Amino acid sequence: MAQLKASPVTAPSLHTTGVALRGKLSKVVLAYSGGLDTSVIVPWLRENYGCEVVCFTADVGQGIQELEGLEAKAKASGASQLVVKDLKEEFVSDYVFPCLRAGAVYERKYLLGTSMARPVIAKAMVDVAKEVGADAVSHGCTGKGNDQVRFELTFFALNPKLNVVAPWREWDITGREDAIEYAKKHNIPVPVTKTSIYSRDRNLWHLSHEGDILEDPANEPKKDMYIMSVDPEDAPDQPEYVEIGIESGLPVSVNGRRLSPASLLAELNEIGGKHGIGRVDMVENRLVARELESLTLDRETIQVKDSLALKYAELVYAGRWFDPLRESMDAFMQKITETTTGSVTLKLYKGSVTATSRTSPFSLYRQDISSFESGQIYDQADAAGFIRLYGLPMRVRAMLEHGI
Repeated sequence: MAQLKASPVTAPSLHTTGVALRGKLSKVVLAYSGGLDTSVIVPWLRENYGCEVVCFTADVGQGIQELEGLEAKAKASGASQLVVKDLKEEFVSDYVFPCLRAGAVYERKYLLGTSMARPVIAKAMVDVAKEVGADAVSHGCTGKGNDQVRFELTFFALNPKLNVVAPWREWDITGREDAIEYAKKHNIPVPVTKTSIYSRDRNLWHLSHEGDILEDPANEPKKDMYIMSVDPEDAPDQPEYVEIGIESGLPVSVNGRRLSPASLLAELNEIGGKHGIGRVDMVENRLVARELESLTLDRETIQVKDSLALKYAELVYAGRWFDPLRESMDAFMQKITETTTGSVTLKLYKGSVTATSRTSPFSLYRQDISSFESGQIYDQADAAGFIRLYGLPMRVRAMLEHGI
């Protein structure tokens, strides 16, 4: 589910007491990816805070290649240990699927791939801090972006006593080129060069890039940025049909085979990627649920759900996953989709997705009612009274204007 984006919108700065904490912390848990920023942060924390650094890496489906060699790299940077936790199932079942059920798309475009992953990672960091006896947590988010908010609001919600160290709001490093020089000075190997400087975030839900050539919206993304899907031009010449089973608004099976949440998403990523599905404007992610909801929900319910989905997406994007408002809205979404059960068959062909069939045991569609033939349940003559009543305000206004 690849999505490209330019630099993130600037978020309000959070008050930090990092500098005041120097020399007062004993152990810090650092959100560690092995990339440039977090590799540099390890020695920086030791130098400036004199504390032990425990690196933490969350497996949210970024790929085994991004996890290989991390322990050796973390210890070579000065960390005392690396803690890795497999969060794929929790990430998909407790974060991705609720957003999918809600139909949450930020500003009708962004599918919240990074926004959903940050709270599950931050939650695990709070747990690890307790396990190892750390008195602080740290992240590599810049002081200009939204990720710092997402991490820290989760820390505040789950353990307000934890201290937070955000190096990008403290140090003299002003950009990636400075960070590369710092890494070289401390003999820390990093997979970034000055000729290829962009930030990439990947999990089971998406792959996004920012920075480098994407700073200018006039530039076309490079072809090799799309790692999870083939170019639609190179996709198979024959379409493929895939049936997705849904229960209470959540996907449970692919082509009749029940799968765990993470396994199901991985399976769909493979199938969709083969056909060039899931690039940039990913409206297809909501397609399946919406197709089934068109059978199981009435028009007014769909309208209310869609209006709440916008606010739901805003809360997730802003890092307020553990906000009581989002949790209350999620309870509504869970209740309203109780009957969204059935299956949707999709036709995949060269980057396009078309729903070809939808069925549900709770479908509100009745052929005996929708037929143009008059029946016992609905007589077409009944429409006359409805139209007169529904149009009464318009008729009265017209009468007034014409002096009738």
